[in-house]
Amino acid sequence: MSTINPTIANLQRAVAIAEKIQQLESELASLLGSPAEATGAKAQPTAAKRGKSAKRTMSPEARARIAAAQKARWAKVKGDKSPTASFTVEKKSAAKPKTKRNVSPEARAKMAAAARKRWAKVK
Repeated sequence: MSTINPTIANLQRAVAIAEKIQQLESELASLLGSPAEATGAKAQPTAAKRGKSAKRTMSPEARARIAAAQKARWAKVKGDKSPTASFTVEKKSAAKPKTKRNVSPEARAKMAAAARKRWAKVK
């Protein structure tokens, strides 16, 4: 593994290259009208660089399809029949609510005795 020992000449050349890069970036930013130039922050890729329009829009047909699909999903979850749903929705039978389970006094006494026995072993 080799180590690089920078000389003064190499460091001066590196600084000159970095300054040139910064100058070219600011020139590019001024051509593209980037607001990052004023703040000195690195510019994010602009819409022109990405090759896409700055504002993404959706057609009304696509928006309607998405809305209808979401309404159909909600109708399926709620169990409602909706005119926007393109499939039949079956109503689920009402499930019985779970009853609260209680422990009998005999079982509770057994559990307490077992706990006392475990603690007695530890102590």
